[in-house]
Amino acid sequence: MLELKLLREKPDFVIERLAVKNFDAREIVGKILEADSQRRSIQTQLDANLASQNKAAKSIGALMKEGKKDEAEIAKKEVASLKSSSAELQQKLDSLQKEQMDNLVLLPNLPCKDVPAGKTAEDNVVVKEGGHKAVLPPNAKPHWELAKDLNIIDFDLGVKLTGAGFPVYIGKGAKIQRALISYFLDRNTKAGYLEVQPPLVVNEDSAFATGQLPDKGEQMYYVGLDKFYMIPTAEVPVTNIYRDCIVPKKNFPIKMTAYTQCFRREAGSYGKDVRGLNRLHQFDKVEIVQLALPEESYKALDGMIAHVESLVQELGLPYRILRLCGGDMSFTSAITYDFEVYSQAQGRWLEVSSVSNFETYQANRLKLRYKDDDGKMKLAHTLNGSSLALPRILASILEDNQMEDGRIKVPECLREFTGFDYID
Repeated sequence: MLELKLLREKPDFVIERLAVKNFDAREIVGKILEADSQRRSIQTQLDANLASQNKAAKSIGALMKEGKKDEAEIAKKEVASLKSSSAELQQKLDSLQKEQMDNLVLLPNLPCKDVPAGKTAEDNVVVKEGGHKAVLPPNAKPHWELAKDLNIIDFDLGVKLTGAGFPVYIGKGAKIQRALISYFLDRNTKAGYLEVQPPLVVNEDSAFATGQLPDKGEQMYYVGLDKFYMIPTAEVPVTNIYRDCIVPKKNFPIKMTAYTQCFRREAGSYGKDVRGLNRLHQFDKVEIVQLALPEESYKALDGMIAHVESLVQELGLPYRILRLCGGDMSFTSAITYDFEVYSQAQGRWLEVSSVSNFETYQANRLKLRYKDDDGKMKLAHTLNGSSLALPRILASILEDNQMEDGRIKVPECLREFTGFDYID
């Protein structure tokens, strides 16, 4: 959530920067500032009323002691009138504060200066490419056919048990999933991230704090009886560990990693790009999260990007890193870098990670603060990234490592976790 102070001091700057995200903020900013002006005026009246009320109330006892009962009665009526007036002012104040907050949460995060203008994924900027595209045998197949031939993923059984987008992993398919999770977590912890195992459901406060609500509410699975949300990413519970916290400055940076299953409704996703593991409603992902001082967060972002790149390189997959344009960024992000791996069998790039800096946007909702060297309270910066999401990584491993005899060669870095060199 944007800071109200920024809107008061630089409304034109906010409108200009949000235009990079193709978001017209002029009307909403105007409503926020109008409500803020009215709110401050009423707050001044309320403070004056309460002061007068307090003064009049104190005078009643003194007047009674002095035998001035008539004056005391007048003071009592004055207090009653002031109480009634204060109650009305407080009601107006509460209504304006709610109106202000309702509009404030409609504003996305400001994109940082390095975010390119653009409307769609076509306008994203490729900042780096690496690895080599696989040379596949003439009988190469996409991963959903390989999975069926080798009996390692059963998509039809998932439909029977739940519905489309809920695959069942079998035998070596299940084991390579477990291997990927262990590999990612081990690499993350060696890089200094503390492993945590959070809940898979969160309350409304947690979903709001990281920006899933109200922006992405329709994309989350809701457990209505208990008013819980199934997490779309470990970012939500892990970042919320520090909700309503004042963290000592010396404790930064805070680095955490977590494996969770993730749940996304993916409403409106149709077509050829959803086949197999390309787009699921339930999937496994390992996440990295950092909480950083503002002056250190972009250095932390560079470190996270380098770390994710090293994982993709060790898996031997061809990849590219993109800086997302304003129109393709998330609601909450100040800047995002996507990692994509190339699927030779499908002939297209598959997104496997997003690494983002949210600056103070999430921290403001979280009330995640620290005291600077002058003792002033400030908001921290939050960052996160997929390290990595499993479905498309597994799809690429299966497709890029298929052999002419039908076997799949397991990447060397995973073999100590799988216990086998080939899937057959």
